[in-house]
Amino acid sequence: MKILYHTGRQLTRLISRFVFRIKITGADNVPSSGPFILATNHISYYDPPLVGSWIRREVYFMAKQELFRNRLFGWAISRTNALPMRRGTIDRKGLELCLRVLENGEALTIFPEGTRSLRDGFLDPKPGLGLVARKALCPIVPGYVHGANKPGDCFWGRDRMSINYGPPIQPEEYESFPADKTGYQAIAELAMDRIGQLKQERLDLKF
Repeated sequence: MKILYHTGRQLTRLISRFVFRIKITGADNVPSSGPFILATNHISYYDPPLVGSWIRREVYFMAKQELFRNRLFGWAISRTNALPMRRGTIDRKGLELCLRVLENGEALTIFPEGTRSLRDGFLDPKPGLGLVARKALCPIVPGYVHGANKPGDCFWGRDRMSINYGPPIQPEEYESFPADKTGYQAIAELAMDRIGQLKQERLDLKF
């Protein structure tokens, strides 16, 4: 494991646990070996390190290409497993990087919404998650993040930061979907539906 990745992981865990009192549920749903995609809602810039730090596996994530323009910052995030990705277009090089990670048996974080949601509800998912999943045919682990966009409320106890990881969506559930935009979109919507179920579970648990 890379030094910067390991250091950032430990700092994220310490701060989120002791400062924001984060509650983690369902971490045992994450496969202990083999490739998988971690798919969560996206509400904060903190989401990539946060969702990756609370699973046992090392995980890669996509970052917009503009972040790599600063050489020092680009060097740092590349050593915390960030993969450059062009937004607003089909980035074939970025897709190849993602598939290579999964082909090597690693984990990859993808936010189905494509960008941060600025409201309580979810944004419509983009087909990118489905494209990667359909080509890799690996499990998709859904996750629901709450409170990362309201650190002040979590710090003062007005809210509770949490992450709930759900049971994996196995390839058998979506491999029959067509390998085209319609099928990719359907896979992304399936993942968002599971994330929505995790959100409802959190409401039912009332923590």
